[in-house]
Amino acid sequence: MTRLANDPADFVPQALAGFVAAHGDLVRAVDGGVVRAAPAARGTVALVVGGGSGHYPAFAGVVGAGMAAGAVCGNIFTSPSAGQAYRVAKAAHRGGGVLFSFGNYAGDVLHFGEAEARLRDEGIDARTVLCTDDIASAPPDELDRRRGIAGDFVVFKVAGAAAERGDSIDEVERLARHANHRTRTLGVAFGGCTFPGADEPLFTVPEGMMSIGLGIHGEPGIRDVPRTGSVELAATLVGALLDDVPEQRGDRVAVIVNGLGTVKYEELFVLYGDVAAELERAGVTVVQPEVGELVTSLDMAGASVTLFWLDDELEPLWAAPAYTPAYRKGSVEVAAASDAGDEASAPEEAELAPEASEWSKRAAAVALGYLDAARTTIHEHEAELGRIDAIAGDGDHGVGMRTGIDAAREAAVPEIGLRAMLAAAGDAWSERAGGTSGALWGSMLVAIGRALDREGAGVLTTAPAAARAALDAVTSRGGAHVGDKTMVDALDPFVRTLEARLAAGDALADALAAAAGDATAAAAGTSALRPALGRARPLAEKSLGHPDAGAMSLALIATAIAETTRKEAG
Repeated sequence: MTRLANDPADFVPQALAGFVAAHGDLVRAVDGGVVRAAPAARGTVALVVGGGSGHYPAFAGVVGAGMAAGAVCGNIFTSPSAGQAYRVAKAAHRGGGVLFSFGNYAGDVLHFGEAEARLRDEGIDARTVLCTDDIASAPPDELDRRRGIAGDFVVFKVAGAAAERGDSIDEVERLARHANHRTRTLGVAFGGCTFPGADEPLFTVPEGMMSIGLGIHGEPGIRDVPRTGSVELAATLVGALLDDVPEQRGDRVAVIVNGLGTVKYEELFVLYGDVAAELERAGVTVVQPEVGELVTSLDMAGASVTLFWLDDELEPLWAAPAYTPAYRKGSVEVAAASDAGDEASAPEEAELAPEASEWSKRAAAVALGYLDAARTTIHEHEAELGRIDAIAGDGDHGVGMRTGIDAAREAAVPEIGLRAMLAAAGDAWSERAGGTSGALWGSMLVAIGRALDREGAGVLTTAPAAARAALDAVTSRGGAHVGDKTMVDALDPFVRTLEARLAAGDALADALAAAAGDATAAAAGTSALRPALGRARPLAEKSLGHPDAGAMSLALIATAIAETTRKEAG
């Protein structure tokens, strides 16, 4: 459990503030995360890493000379928003371009991708390298679908060292991809982690068992096996890793034995000794190993082993010096924080929007009532949504939905008109909630606002157009299809039923009720599906028999909107 906290909702900002206070000589806070207090040389590439909090030293702890220029820090196990990633990157940029690197999780891909596009629009060369080292999350022929766990550290170390020596962004990107391709990780959990303020862990491991193939967002392993001693565990992990290697692997490897939170250093040293013996028997030479906590998962009882297969160009970068709050290697001359922030750009002043029409203001007031209805139902079902999500995920869906809808409601001001109000609400949802659902719900609200704000068009025309626009926003950005066990499985039948019922002449309230009913049935039907996307995909078997939390939350909101429309219709 997490023992030191005040208000759990403020845990991340308070932890980040304390971190900056403790390491003010090395990092400074910016809106969205931290950057180096003493920036790298002008013209160098800015490596910007990040993701959800709860993984320290990842991500803020590796900001410094020889590693990252900045870290974007989202909520616990939740991707940061596009705005956060953009602002940190702007503050870290030194003129040589920005390289984003993070674990291959849907929410991070969406938000960082949006930030990358915005930077490119401003003329900044921005690129992304995903970390995909977890062999438990996809087979060898699907390397690009693997998630990033402790191998993130390898990519950050190589890319940071290349950037520090002045390599071009082309070369830093190439080397980061090369390092990622030659990195493999497998982990084991003995018990789950607990969110600040929560009473129960996200998962438990049966007595006498251990869970192979864990994720760093509180996901359990993909299979439970009888608990063994360290020698047997090392053989299991190393054996699987040696069966999954890059082509022309060579015989020199950097090893990371990583603690996930409560497996202590002495235990990790025991495991490392057994791992090293296994590798020696296999004829592999270990080079500059790392043993300790490098990518954690709050207080998870677990450990992972990473093999990074070296070659002539990667080994010097692995050995290069670094000086950060959490990781130090070799000798580094740390510059004074003299010109901190000289490259940061203040956000541009927003252009004044034209005055909204009276019709748009009235329509916005009606839409506000729907937001209130959605907010009420999400608050009522927050705990249940979290419970469903924890079965094959990290359990944060309920919290994320509540955070998002609260932020959207707070930002919604009818006086600015329907389109502007829903755009502001969508931006706030994405910014505050983060994660995949935050990005998708934010995009949906923006798309709905554009479709609805057509003065003179009847609601029987704009309502199906808005529903279709929401579906298009989700599928184009998230890449999900019907059958992938996502919110699309509920949204697609909602849209099709609404369109069909309105085309058949039904009243709006009746059409919405029928559409919500079909969405609810489809959401319940996701119990029979295996997830094809996101963190839950490696835990497909555990997910069977349980509905998708995203589909359930969408169905709940659809039902709340239908009921509100029925009441207003009398």
